[in-house]
Amino acid sequence: MGSQNIQLDQTGKLKHFLSIDGLSRDLITTILDHAETFTSVSERSSKKVPILRGKTVINLFFESSTRTRTTFELAAKRLSADVMNINLESSATKKGESLSDTLKTLEAMQADMFVVRHQDSGAAEFIARQVAQNISVINAGDGSHSHPTQAMLDMFTIRKHKKTFEQLRVAIVGDIAHSRVARSEIHALQILGVPEIRVVGPKTLIPTAIEKLGVRTFNSLERGIDKADVIIMLRLQQERMRSALLPSGREFFNTFGLTKEKLRLAKSDVIVMHPGPINRGVEIDSKVADSPASVILQQVTHGIAVRMAVMSLTMGASVT
Repeated sequence: MGSQNIQLDQTGKLKHFLSIDGLSRDLITTILDHAETFTSVSERSSKKVPILRGKTVINLFFESSTRTRTTFELAAKRLSADVMNINLESSATKKGESLSDTLKTLEAMQADMFVVRHQDSGAAEFIARQVAQNISVINAGDGSHSHPTQAMLDMFTIRKHKKTFEQLRVAIVGDIAHSRVARSEIHALQILGVPEIRVVGPKTLIPTAIEKLGVRTFNSLERGIDKADVIIMLRLQQERMRSALLPSGREFFNTFGLTKEKLRLAKSDVIVMHPGPINRGVEIDSKVADSPASVILQQVTHGIAVRMAVMSLTMGASVT
């Protein structure tokens, strides 16, 4: 059974948010529309709405990610939920306590939602199948499988700038093979009707048979971003640079790093995105990262509104 089978309740509404794959265009649009209503909350002097007052959200991070955890925490607090952060890298499971025991202990604390980050693909879905019926689970990144809220905040950012998805040419550049972000982006872009999705990178970092996902593959940055409307640069993990997959960060930058000169090949109104944190001088030149074409900081801001939308929808709370 795929994660899409357990993401929805019997009425077709979101119960968990584990993967983009299998969601309908209407549901994705609903999330984006809800996020739109939350962007104004961040601009108020009082940045809270009472939608999840009395609810408890537990951030269960088996793998560290300060940026993602902080954004989820802020989103939950702006919805007036109580938030508990549990770093399981150094906690119970390291002491030999089983995952199911840990979950039962946390359920006994009357948790309403688990936000799960895990190094193993499928972990969030496993947890969603284990927890009590009244608990919702949101996947904050699992292995190289999925990062659905990152994809949603990127779709929200694209929609802000491009208005429609039906005529876009989108290039995703970098380590496609190990990227949970890339997989979620491809699914989301396809569901929203983007006609041309390109994946760009060295052969060692592009999975075999990825064309089955309906994308075009390029091993040249210049060809891959030619006349692109949107360029999504992926983060290159340091361990890839130390492995046999890549000679060095410098060599990667020379071939696949985004510079002002290369950016001229894209459309004049291109937007440049990156899930962060950026490796300047590896994936992207500072002149591009700090240029008007860059919407990287906007992505961070939109991430709060999108995660507020996902949390409120999975908890069945209405937006007022």
